[in-house]
Amino acid sequence: MSHRLSRARRGAAARTASSILRVSTSTTYHHGDLGPALLAAADELLVSGGVGALSLREVARRAGVSHNAPYHHFADRKALLKRLSERHMGQLLDAQRRAYEAAPAGSASLRAIAEAYLDYAVTHPQGFALVFDPEICVPGSPTPTMAPLIRANEDLLADVLTTMDPSLRGTELEAAVAAVWSFAHGMATLVVAGHLPREGMASGLAALMSLARTVPEG
Repeated sequence: MSHRLSRARRGAAARTASSILRVSTSTTYHHGDLGPALLAAADELLVSGGVGALSLREVARRAGVSHNAPYHHFADRKALLKRLSERHMGQLLDAQRRAYEAAPAGSASLRAIAEAYLDYAVTHPQGFALVFDPEICVPGSPTPTMAPLIRANEDLLADVLTTMDPSLRGTELEAAVAAVWSFAHGMATLVVAGHLPREGMASGLAALMSLARTVPEG
């Protein structure tokens, strides 16, 4: 009797410990790591199947959680896509900053930033496209997270351009930033689509800078 009781108690204790472990693991995962895990799973789906493969149910399945779990972090599919676009914009900005910090000052740093921009677009074409999807990042109405990232990208380009030409100020500087970003983005878009060769980026930027110096104002 005592032997059977002892075994029963050990079994109950083991089940209790197992239950506690499951609850503890689930709680830690859901409240601590679930958000990043869901974004990582969404990024994997984005790479393998494009935006069309993304749904909260598929993301949950890829992350190994219940199909309701993502709704604790994303109101709907569009909210997930917005978070993904913010994630990629942050990574794109970081790539440009690293290139800027590693390059000599002046035109070399501008080329380095442009090449980093292109490299990110080529390496992460789906994420890059998502950043600039007007249905996700609405023109003139970026999310509170996206807005400072865009501003930081503009500030980075402004820093480079004013180093190259300290006379740039105000609206002229804003126009120069828009021109450089537009060039880099247009080139990246064409390269990703296969319409231009990757190696044309550096020579294209050099030609643009040379043209800008020779074309008279007015």
